[in-house]
Formats: sequence, structure tokens, C-alpha cells
Amino acid sequence: MTSKPTTTQLVFKISSFILRTLLNVLFYAVIVIVTIRACKITYDFSYQVFGQVAASEEPGRDVEIQIKKGESTMNIASKLELNKVIVNKYSFYLKAKLKSHNLMPGNYILNTSMTYDEIFEIITVPSDDEESTEESKEITDRYIKLT
Repeated sequence: MTSKPTTTQLVFKISSFILRTLLNVLFYAVIVIVTIRACKITYDFSYQVFGQVAASEEPGRDVEIQIKKGESTMNIASKLELNKVIVNKYSFYLKAKLKSHNLMPGNYILNTSMTYDEIFEIITVPSDDEESTEESKEITDRYIKLT
């Protein structure tokens, strides 16, 4: 004896089908959104490491940074990010390690509109504290006049 499905069974089957379909659509939408977001974050970070990025538009502002002897590259990057000289301390750290830059101790004047490469040009040159400050100020002034 086969019985015909009742209306409640039919309504249950239809509603479970609709619910499963909506959950599948929601699941795949979340996957697509997360993938797009991850790609954007990866692109931005890669551009910071391999491109020419500055923390602010010209003319920027001058910031004095003191690098102590034996200070780690990550601590220096944190100082620069805290003073808004660089965009991201992790991308600065990675770029310093990839290019094998040796950051030298001293006092430096950096501008917030400088790119990472321009910052490395200044802080990788060994110098005395007073001469370093004057030399980095001259380089910063020359950079601002060129742009």
C-alpha cells in the first residue's frame, strides 16, 4: 500500500529544498567575498613591498627619528610606523630584509612623503649624529625641491 504524500510532507520537502539552496548560495557568497578581500590585502601588501609607496602626499612633514646601536629592524619599522613615516611596518621590514639593507644608528630627519627606497638611502648611510641630522635634512630638502 502506497500512500500519497500529504500536504505537510510536500510543504516540508519544498521548504527544505529552498533552505538548502539559500544556505548553499550564502556559503558560496561568503567564500567569494573572503577570497576577494584576501586578494586585495595581498595586492596592497605586495605593492608596499615592491612598489613606490609613501605615507602621505607631498610636501609631507619632517620627522626626526633616532636609531640606536643594536636596534632591530622591526623596532625601527615600528618607530617609523608610529610616527607615520611609513605605511606598514611589516612591508618595510620585509623590504629591508629582501634587499639586505643594514640600518645604521644615528639621528635622521625623514619626511612622511618619502618612499621606502628614499628612506633606505638615508638610514643606511653611516654618519655622526650631528652630521647625520644635517645631511638627512639636506637630502629631505633636495627631495622636496625636486618634486
